[in-house]
Amino acid sequence: MEDSNLPTLVRLSIGGKKFCTTIDTLTRREPDSMLAAVFSSRHTVYQDSEKGYVFVDRDGKHFRHILNWLRDGVVPTLTDSEYSELIREAEYYQLLGLIEGVSSVLNKRKEDEKSPAELTRTDIIKCIQSERDLSLVDFSFACLKNVFFSRANLQCAKFRDVDAVGSNFHNATLRECEFTGANLRGALLAGANLQSANLQDASLIDCSFCVADLRSAHLQSADLTDANLEGANLEGANLKGAKLSNANLKGANLQRAYLRHVNLRDTHLEGAKLDGANLLGAIR
Repeated sequence: MEDSNLPTLVRLSIGGKKFCTTIDTLTRREPDSMLAAVFSSRHTVYQDSEKGYVFVDRDGKHFRHILNWLRDGVVPTLTDSEYSELIREAEYYQLLGLIEGVSSVLNKRKEDEKSPAELTRTDIIKCIQSERDLSLVDFSFACLKNVFFSRANLQCAKFRDVDAVGSNFHNATLRECEFTGANLRGALLAGANLQSANLQDASLIDCSFCVADLRSAHLQSADLTDANLEGANLEGANLKGAKLSNANLKGANLQRAYLRHVNLRDTHLEGAKLDGANLLGAIR
């Protein structure tokens, strides 16, 4: 250093709050800051008469965070309003690295607020066990593998592109729900009310829909390979482009269902009701 008489230990009074640190801490991390300039003897250091404290006429509320930044390079965890106050102090002391660090944290918070929160299995189970009404809830894109939704009220809930492999929707209310692109492979939906539900492009391989209510459901391009729909009510359902290889539709109600050009060759239709179904071009 230019002035060998400067003590290694520095006592500071920031608006009356007392701090003790070293010249190395004040100068090393932010060499272009006002603090570094002052304590590397480029400016005159003024000390008061009380035990040699250097007085700075600033609010000392956040100065401990400034010292910790200079020591460790870690941005503290604060509220947004506290961050605004800290940035104001950092600007005074010309601590560009701290300003950049706080700004980065604030930007990340804004991005996180825009992003939908991820739901864990634990979150869902807690909701259901507390018997909350889950109608209209948006579960889209969540991982819901093996979650227990039995008897839950999920009317008009959204399950777009969820991964719900093996989940249990037994006797659940799923009227007008949206399952577009969902992966429900092996899920249990027996007895569920799926009236007017949208299951387009969903993977329903090996699902159980026994005696489920699928009236007017949208099943366009859904994969129902090996699915069990025995006794299900599919009256007025749209199955355009659906895959029904080895599906069990025994005793199912397919009256007025849309089955144009659907391949029914490997489908089990014993006892199924097909009155008024649109079977133009269907392969049987």
